[in-house]
Amino acid sequence: MQTNQELEFLVSLLYLLSMVKPVTNYDRIYEMVRQIPRGRVATYGQIAELANLARKARVVGYALYRVDMQNLDIPWQRVVNAKGEISLSPLRFGTDYLQRSLLEGEGIIFSPTGKIDLRKYLWKPDEDGCYCEPRFTLN
Repeated sequence: MQTNQELEFLVSLLYLLSMVKPVTNYDRIYEMVRQIPRGRVATYGQIAELANLARKARVVGYALYRVDMQNLDIPWQRVVNAKGEISLSPLRFGTDYLQRSLLEGEGIIFSPTGKIDLRKYLWKPDEDGCYCEPRFTLN
């Protein structure tokens, strides 16, 4: 038989647990992308690795495709392909050009062939700081 105090504790615990939302793959991706500093870029594969989704760079692309371009909370423009290029797609309805413009506005320089020098601009979480462990969020 449990005491009233134990029952109250269990009810409180159940209430708190009901507020915890499991972290999805997209949540982890967005959390990593939010940490890319202005003037730096990351690759799809790099973000996948940091989000514990090794070899799932396409999932990062799918997640970023779903971001509202007006949402300034997720700097989607800072993620490029492994060649240092903006991944072009007719499904992006011109946001390829917006991405380049936003990156140039952050001081990133493109080569005449449209590439970013990853040796210069690639985000290095160990040097720039990164909280790379997924966290739980409350509803």
